[in-house]
Amino acid sequence: MTALRRLEGTEKVTGTARYAVEYPVEGVAYAAAVQAAVGKGEITAVDATAALALPGVLAVLSCENAPHLHEVPDGELALFQSRTVSYRGQFVAAVVAETLETAREAARLVRVDYVAEPPDVRLRADHPGLYTPAKVNPVFPAVTELGDPDGAFAEAAVRVDATYTTPAEHNNPMEPHATLAQWHEDGTLTLYDSNQGASVVQTTIAQVFGLEPDHVRVISPHVGGGFGSKGTPRPNVVLAAMAAGAAGRPVKFAVPRQQMFATTGYRTPTIQRVRLGADADGRLTSILHEAVEQTSTVREFAEQTTTPTRVMYQAPHRRTSHRLARLDVPTPSWMRAPGETPGMFALESAMDELAVAAGIDPVELRVRNEPDREPESGLPFSSRNLVACLREGAARFGWAGRDPAPGVRRSGRRLRGTGVAAATYPAYLRPNRATARADADGTFTVRIAAADIGTGARTALTLIAAETLKADLGRVTVEIGDSAFPAASVAGGSAGTSSWGGAVVRACEALRERLNGAVPPEGVEVSADTAAEVEARDAYARHAFGAQFADVEVDADTGEVRVRRMLGIFAAGRIINPVTARSQFVGGMTMGLGMALLEESVMDEEFGDHLTRDLAQYHVPSCADVRAIEADWVEESDPHLNPMGTKGIGEIGIVGAAAAIANAVHHATGVRVRDLPITPARLLPML
Repeated sequence: MTALRRLEGTEKVTGTARYAVEYPVEGVAYAAAVQAAVGKGEITAVDATAALALPGVLAVLSCENAPHLHEVPDGELALFQSRTVSYRGQFVAAVVAETLETAREAARLVRVDYVAEPPDVRLRADHPGLYTPAKVNPVFPAVTELGDPDGAFAEAAVRVDATYTTPAEHNNPMEPHATLAQWHEDGTLTLYDSNQGASVVQTTIAQVFGLEPDHVRVISPHVGGGFGSKGTPRPNVVLAAMAAGAAGRPVKFAVPRQQMFATTGYRTPTIQRVRLGADADGRLTSILHEAVEQTSTVREFAEQTTTPTRVMYQAPHRRTSHRLARLDVPTPSWMRAPGETPGMFALESAMDELAVAAGIDPVELRVRNEPDREPESGLPFSSRNLVACLREGAARFGWAGRDPAPGVRRSGRRLRGTGVAAATYPAYLRPNRATARADADGTFTVRIAAADIGTGARTALTLIAAETLKADLGRVTVEIGDSAFPAASVAGGSAGTSSWGGAVVRACEALRERLNGAVPPEGVEVSADTAAEVEARDAYARHAFGAQFADVEVDADTGEVRVRRMLGIFAAGRIINPVTARSQFVGGMTMGLGMALLEESVMDEEFGDHLTRDLAQYHVPSCADVRAIEADWVEESDPHLNPMGTKGIGEIGIVGAAAAIANAVHHATGVRVRDLPITPARLLPML
């Protein structure tokens, strides 16, 4: 494929690319939300008198006057439908006004009275309410077991038994969750919305308001990031639509950054116990990986934290499990590589501990435990090139010269160390539809309701279409981000380009078959649906793999950790566009650096709210934190995936990154930090 810069790049840097609340709509009003001031309880009264007296206020909505909504599986969307407060920060009222400033001031004047109860917000391994869910995201069994893992662990020559924790983390995309809602005289609804799937938003919001799906149109050609938090509609969409109905005018609602921490999803904190048993040569005999996570009382979300352990290494005896605590907190949700990210931090940290205990090089240990089939399902891998990633990465990183002893490389106050971790992510494929059109002027138009959340999907799909049509890129236009186009799956699970691209290929192939010489004046349009093709695929274990390497320095006096360089080598099928692919890998690795050293949403246990509520307190990596990050890939041909031979790349870059950095910190200091993030406050007392 051709290395191509983003096709919409000029629009974005010149400001002509429109985002959700930037569309010019006449008569627009603005909404502001009121958040619950208690962590658990019941609303006894809502007094909107002062707010309604403010000039320019059009309406105030709450549980006392909100229209009836239809029930949907996601209870977070049942906005103002009861008096119950399930967590602090929940939307309990909304104001609509002529200006944003008026709406926010009026929201401050709305008085909400409660009968409050002490909230239960702390996740702990001995929580009395822990239970095993029926499944974990999306449809995996919560528990798997093979052989006698406890007995085999007890008899192992080398053992590791350690508990690792990861904190709650928030997605924080650059563009906040934002919606512009407009009802029309015929009862239809248009939503300009920042989301990861227009088709999903259309279907869900139609159900919420009791409409036919074709009575809701969702427009979102440009989206300023999501990281999973915009994968399903959040309360902001319902609030905007409800407010527009109450005001009789179009309404804009952009969630302020501070309110996003309670209302737009986050990664659950985890407590993970990993036990690894191996023989004297480091070959695993037993793997036990148990995760404790939280969900809310509003709806269940169970992160699939231990599922990557079912894929990674060979061992005859194994058990993976998940337990949940229902707490008085917002509902956790998807955040870049949910499950794999926290799960592989624990597993790959434990593998490093096993390497130290067995006296085996960490790269070699992983190679020795390479399976020939997926360990728990027994399915053959469609392709698996983890060893190639480890070998290539080790050679390029200079791993061969590494002194295995920790805490021996020092320059003044600086302790130096290197670490490695493996990465994996499933290669999902979902059914999709697309249309392809040829016009008499020699141009082609492909339409699919896909989403480009900053990944370069629009550019990749254009490359795929042009290659299939055997046409110059300049003659091909791909239109996305509109629910009026053929229905598309969500941009999530690293399945976007693979799934949408399959439908684009099939539509373009069908169009080429229809074209016999000249195109008629009225043009030719065909459609494709890949549902049957996806259903008929042979049974293979389909995964991408990678290896992460990190070089860190630790200030022995302050405990500050700096990542000097990172290298990621990945095996992810065919790479469609090297420019945007490398950007995705590097972006994921940077986010993994944030997970390792910076990101932590701190819960106030007394009041039941996150104390870190903006980017001044919730820290993410800046350019100064990222000194040198390099990403590359090994060539991989896999005929068992999709018409392009691609695997997803948006999420695997974060997987393993935090473990590689934590392992490097151990190598630098001799100190094993098992609780993320590795802040000076955590590390310094251990030095």
